[in-house]
Amino acid sequence: MLLVSVFAIATCGLIYELIAGTLASYLLGDSVTQFSTIIGAYLFAMGIGSYFSKFIRRNEVAMFVQVELLVGLVGGCSAGLLFLLFSAVDSFRVLLYAIVVIIGVLVGLEIPLLLRILKDRLEFKDLVSQVFTFDYVGALLASLLFPLVLVPHLGLVRSSFLFGALNVVVALATLQLLRRHVTWARPLLGIGLVVLAGLGVGFGFSEKLLAWSEKSAYVDTVIFARSTPYQRIVITREGNDVRLYLNNNLQFSSRDEYRYHEALVHPGLARVAEPRDVLVLGGGDGVAVREVLKYPSVTNVVLVELDPEMTHLFSSQEMLLRINHAALLCPRVHVINADAFTWIKSNTNRFDFIIADFPDPSNFSLGKLFTTAFYGRVRSALRPQGALVAQCTSPWVARKSFWCVDETLRVSGFVTEPYHLYVPSFGEWGFILASLEPLPQALRLPDDLKFVTEAGARDMFHFPPDMGPVPVEPNRLNNQVLVRYFEEEWAHYVH
Repeated sequence: MLLVSVFAIATCGLIYELIAGTLASYLLGDSVTQFSTIIGAYLFAMGIGSYFSKFIRRNEVAMFVQVELLVGLVGGCSAGLLFLLFSAVDSFRVLLYAIVVIIGVLVGLEIPLLLRILKDRLEFKDLVSQVFTFDYVGALLASLLFPLVLVPHLGLVRSSFLFGALNVVVALATLQLLRRHVTWARPLLGIGLVVLAGLGVGFGFSEKLLAWSEKSAYVDTVIFARSTPYQRIVITREGNDVRLYLNNNLQFSSRDEYRYHEALVHPGLARVAEPRDVLVLGGGDGVAVREVLKYPSVTNVVLVELDPEMTHLFSSQEMLLRINHAALLCPRVHVINADAFTWIKSNTNRFDFIIADFPDPSNFSLGKLFTTAFYGRVRSALRPQGALVAQCTSPWVARKSFWCVDETLRVSGFVTEPYHLYVPSFGEWGFILASLEPLPQALRLPDDLKFVTEAGARDMFHFPPDMGPVPVEPNRLNNQVLVRYFEEEWAHYVH
């Protein structure tokens, strides 16, 4: 029974670590940095816990039960607490790492205490072998359960409460098994049952708790919120203004999204003669596709979007269908749910126009979609007279980031034409039009545009001195300098 407890606590310990890293990457961005520092802090704290275990000289069973109850309480409530306090505290990172360290110290106490409890029941070689075997197998189970089952089906908050409850069950089972070694077993039993009941209530109300936390984090009313294996999707509404947020970052506002999407598509596509095949990478909301479908010559639009929840949402919800004009349901549109980085490698088709409408490069998993390696693959999917357009963050706020994308495209063999415009919801925003050879200047714009005109489109390609080019390195897969530029520049921006 105690060896099974090793398996359970190892699973729980790694789950808490994965929850903290995932939650930090959702809320703070830059997943590689967040996971690296969370893992480092957690393991360091476990070392501290293991060290302090030597000062526990008696009542090991009672102490183990108390540690399990504390791990269950703190670890189980950690995700819900962090979501609730994200927008309420100024020093969120301090709170995050404090919780990680507390859980790590408690988890670090578990195995040394169990080894001491079991030392008279097994030979030393068998004890060490079996304890660490169960520990490592439990870690393997956690690493498989987390991405395949817990995140897509339960979400972070429910998973946290569930595994907190498992820690408490281990405490209660140990208490029942070794009750004669604990002088005050009855009070511990009562505390354990109260904690277990509290975690059960938290599990049952986790969606309401998450909705409450998001209600305080967003000014407008949250009308949809869901965690997927890839991101947290939140949609808000206030009057006629519908807003889409991915991992707390605004993607569009229905009041002015036409400015962004018309500028993304038409200054480039209107300069391609009789475009037939268009590839949209990202843009699972279907709004860029809506603009592409305004060209009668386009007979085939391929949309490659990583998250199937996004394309399902924007092809089934009536309110969202009004925004994208049911573009994803058009027979000319073919939706593929795949990672654009790997999909483009296996693609053998050629396109007249390619749109890279990815979120900003706030972490390395997104930054890879702005590298020379990726653009080299995109280049091979482009017809000789075709063009690529990429959204490239704000040249006002993140000047080095913007020109880094331009330099990366140029190094990748493209002729580039950077341009920018003002979008009220975002501020000054930038795009880069890239082609294998200079594009004709003539524009063949559709008739029903709200924002882009021929004269206005030409003005977009002029940059004032304070947004002009600066010396930067190209963004390569092995260094991802763009992510560092982006994080440094946006960290100093105050909305």
